[in-house]
Amino acid sequence: MRHGIHPEYRTVVFRDTASGATYRTRSTVSTDQTIDLDGETLPVVNVEISAASHPFWTGNQRVLDTAGRVERFHQRYGSIARPARKQG
Repeated sequence: MRHGIHPEYRTVVFRDTASGATYRTRSTVSTDQTIDLDGETLPVVNVEISAASHPFWTGNQRVLDTAGRVERFHQRYGSIARPARKQG
């Protein structure tokens, strides 16, 4: 490999903001934040969701009240009739 053209490949920590779980891995991602983990100061990247908090992996799925949302939309804006599509 040519020197000076590739990003630095280093050990980083990904932290799930939803569950607080941390994952130590190697990556080229850059960040200014650091964390002290196991006696080492490592760069940390905050992620919103990971396997520790994703509903598919945890089995905790949230049910959304989509029917209520649709009803509120129709109450606010009424039902808007669409023009008929031409066939042919």
